[in-house]
Amino acid sequence: MNAIVKPAEASLDAVRATLSALLGDRLQTSAALCAQHANTATGRGTQAPDLVVYPLDTQEVSAILRCCWQHGVPVIAFGAGSSLEGQLNAPLGGVSVDMSRMNQLLEVRAEDLLAVTQPGITRKALNHELRATGLQFPIDPGADASVGGMCATRASGTNAVRYGTMAENVLALEVVLADGTVIRTGSRAAKSAAGYDLTRLMIGSEGTLGIITEVTLRLRGIPEETLGGVAAFPDLDSACAAVIVMVQVGLEVGRVELLDAAQIRACNAYSKLDLAEVPTLFFECSGSDTSARDAAQTFADIAEEHGATAINWSSDRDTRSRLWQARHDSYWAALALRPGCKGLVSDACVPISALAENIAAAQADLVEKALIGTILGHVGDGNFHVVLMTDPEDTAEAEKVSAFLKGITQRAQDAGGTCTGEHGIGQGKMAALAAEAGASLDVMRAIKLALDPRQILNPGKLFGAVQ
Repeated sequence: MNAIVKPAEASLDAVRATLSALLGDRLQTSAALCAQHANTATGRGTQAPDLVVYPLDTQEVSAILRCCWQHGVPVIAFGAGSSLEGQLNAPLGGVSVDMSRMNQLLEVRAEDLLAVTQPGITRKALNHELRATGLQFPIDPGADASVGGMCATRASGTNAVRYGTMAENVLALEVVLADGTVIRTGSRAAKSAAGYDLTRLMIGSEGTLGIITEVTLRLRGIPEETLGGVAAFPDLDSACAAVIVMVQVGLEVGRVELLDAAQIRACNAYSKLDLAEVPTLFFECSGSDTSARDAAQTFADIAEEHGATAINWSSDRDTRSRLWQARHDSYWAALALRPGCKGLVSDACVPISALAENIAAAQADLVEKALIGTILGHVGDGNFHVVLMTDPEDTAEAEKVSAFLKGITQRAQDAGGTCTGEHGIGQGKMAALAAEAGASLDVMRAIKLALDPRQILNPGKLFGAVQ
């Protein structure tokens, strides 16, 4: 198959006319709105679609895809717009399908610990709707992402060390394929041995295999008690060593996040904290009153054994919320360290035994290349992030940034890890995926061609066009 190309203007005109008749004013073509539906979260640049549509149900999504399939026009699903590797860009133009109006909680079955939602509902809105049930959806990637987008990128986040990723917390999906066919994957049962696991195939496919229109989620009980706080360390090695021991002894910690000294300095200024500007672990332990306090005390004991200079925790909800909001705002806090810059975020995930070495190497590389950046991450599962503050107009700096990012990826892969633990591939890490996947990349390409032979779904992502 030849490389895909930008559709002819006549094809776009035909799609625009058909979808305008179907959707009315829920089809928009303004340049500003189209630009907002491209990648704008980081410094990777923006490639806007030609039009934006707002479906209300699965039938409309199916009709949109049938039309685009017929005319060979690209389709990019859009959730909350928080992806970081260019997943939302439209390098060939086409149609951005904004799912934000498909945002309903359709059903809650508390006795089965599950909920059925439309894809546009955000995680915060979902948990607000669940507040009276005593249940929660615990996956927290930081941004108020949509459930559909979290599925598409296999999101995880701060709670992953306890609850896992989206792959472990989605039971079933409704998906519209490239030609408009609607399929259902999975069931409401807790497990299944029936055929291929198409649910997990769709989770993490970044909109290249289908558009998710309904999600059945696994819910968890809200813990009786939650204790959260911080532990300050003299250096990164000590903080990482403490985390490794916590994981190895099976400590029931809900969250454990590492912020380096530069990130703490940024958070202090941005979120008005007064933490010591040293490597710091943010942590949270939850469960019954007794188990949460026992876990927090064990956490403190391990931290002290590894040189922690200050350990403070609290059961006060406002205190904990302030700390975790600062963690979630870390990207914006880091940007303020270099006013006028662009932010570029990358991540890697390594076996826990290789965590300290990889973080130390990344920090040394920042110094060697004279780059401004911070390091933080969900270190309980070996996932760390770097936030770089860059000047995209500085060619020499851009070359150093590129070399730095390649170094993070190469070291992680050499350690038996992966080029991305949660941000995904998008446009930014296609070469890294090819190096990591090897011959299995051909299997991925074969699946893509089987489900989307015209390659209209989010083209130019994961591995580009399939020949």
